[in-house]
Amino acid sequence: MIRENLQHILNDIPTNVVLVAVSKTKPNEDILTAYDSGQRHFGENKVQELNQKQQQLPKDINWHMIGHLQTNKVKYIAPFIHLIHGVDSIKLLKEINKQAKKNNRTIECLLQFHIASEQSKFGLSRAQAIEIILSDEFNALNNVCVKGVMGMASFTSDHNQIEEEFSVLKAIFDELKNIIPYPNSFDCISMGMSGDYKIAIKKGSNMIRIGSTIFGSR
Repeated sequence: MIRENLQHILNDIPTNVVLVAVSKTKPNEDILTAYDSGQRHFGENKVQELNQKQQQLPKDINWHMIGHLQTNKVKYIAPFIHLIHGVDSIKLLKEINKQAKKNNRTIECLLQFHIASEQSKFGLSRAQAIEIILSDEFNALNNVCVKGVMGMASFTSDHNQIEEEFSVLKAIFDELKNIIPYPNSFDCISMGMSGDYKIAIKKGSNMIRIGSTIFGSR
């Protein structure tokens, strides 16, 4: 079923949209089934699980860190991580830069925004992001590339509310693109999951994170 589920989604989305298969808690066999179907982008939310899978699975997989990342765990994924989705502080950016430098590479990241109505400890406000990007500290980060933005809509059946929240993230993206030092590389809007990815794409998303619709809910 994994192969069929993947194909169904890929047939359903524009070719410019990157599909990240959320493989957290899923066994290697499931990931390999998706891999053998051509899928190369996989998302994990725990550093330890991500590390184990990276060591055991094909080396051309692009691993995405989609959960909250603590600064003291950055060093474990710095050698190989493709994209870090949940960056919400200059402190974390500086640590990613430091570990990227040690590994002689540039690590790509997304700034996470709090757009949902639910309370959350994670995610920047628009004003905080602008402050970070305009800071001297940010301009000194030579081994980090902020590729774009990420956000999660409220868990609700109200499509109008979801549309509004995704529109907010798209507006933030447009604003930041005008002030970031490297606008041509700032091109990723990561929003949309199994329940709302069609709305997200309509609102400008070009990266979606899908788990249960591919792998099943267990």
